[in-house]
Amino acid sequence: MELRQVRYFVAVAEELHFGRAAARLHIVQPTVSQQIRRLEREFGLELFDRTTRTVTLTAAGQTFLTHAQALLRAERAATEAMAALQAEQESTLRVGTTVGLGLRLDALLTALTERAPQLMVELVSADRATRLQQVRDGELDAAFIRGPDHSPGLELLPLWTDVLVAALPAGHPLAAGPCVALADLAGLPLRIAPRDVHPQLVDAVVHACRAAGFDPVMGAAFTTDQDTLAAIAAGRPSWTVYFASQAAIQPAPRIAFRPFTDPAPALQTNLVVRPGPPSRRLAAFLDACNSLERAESPGVGRAPRQGLLRKGISGVTDQVLNERL
Repeated sequence: MELRQVRYFVAVAEELHFGRAAARLHIVQPTVSQQIRRLEREFGLELFDRTTRTVTLTAAGQTFLTHAQALLRAERAATEAMAALQAEQESTLRVGTTVGLGLRLDALLTALTERAPQLMVELVSADRATRLQQVRDGELDAAFIRGPDHSPGLELLPLWTDVLVAALPAGHPLAAGPCVALADLAGLPLRIAPRDVHPQLVDAVVHACRAAGFDPVMGAAFTTDQDTLAAIAAGRPSWTVYFASQAAIQPAPRIAFRPFTDPAPALQTNLVVRPGPPSRRLAAFLDACNSLERAESPGVGRAPRQGLLRKGISGVTDQVLNERL
């Protein structure tokens, strides 16, 4: 039994006329008659009494009609559920995040809401390798990463440069001024994540320290914001680094966040996407990124916008904004 045969049967049962049923189904009458005959042969029962003038349901036809209508209702419900799921997926942007985005992420989501208010955003936290693979597999629309990457099958779009600041005990003499020279921290242990966890961050900080004339003394590893900052504030004097955008919203009453005197260590933030024209939801997100880049103050490092332009953001985003998703 096929669903089309069920649909044909219900149409004939409701019209009690093969010609009108065929017209309702937008097919020729012989096709309807043929499929009803096949259904009757499969059941081994006559579903209709046919004369030259009338068509009526048999007892078997009456019984089957109830079940046939239920089948068609179930089919409609399943189709509607799948359509709703597809619509939800098409209106949900899944983005892999990295630590330290801070105020920038909030500004991005605000800009995205202004451009596409019906777009839902799902932020996914995972390690770098997982994020890259999920973008490649289509599980994520895009992912933030820091530093360079040469993963095959992905495109790297430069966004901005994130400057790092020092986190010191609020009562330490080096925290008395508005900023701190990196070289002055040479005698204090540095609490930072293990290199195998955040190699780009560790390399950027170590490179900056060496450029300032010293190799950093490694202290205990950075664990969580709460535990590490509490240990820095109350224990033996030490220091760590935070992205400036994250430090701006990090609650730490006994910690002083101080910018470095030039040159300050920094990391490039990029967006990883699949090659090719972006989807409408991704185009809206790229446009939000683009607007944030334009709004950056002159003193903040900025990445070139060619990467976003290569994605065809101008034309696709116009379509997104017109359709309002």
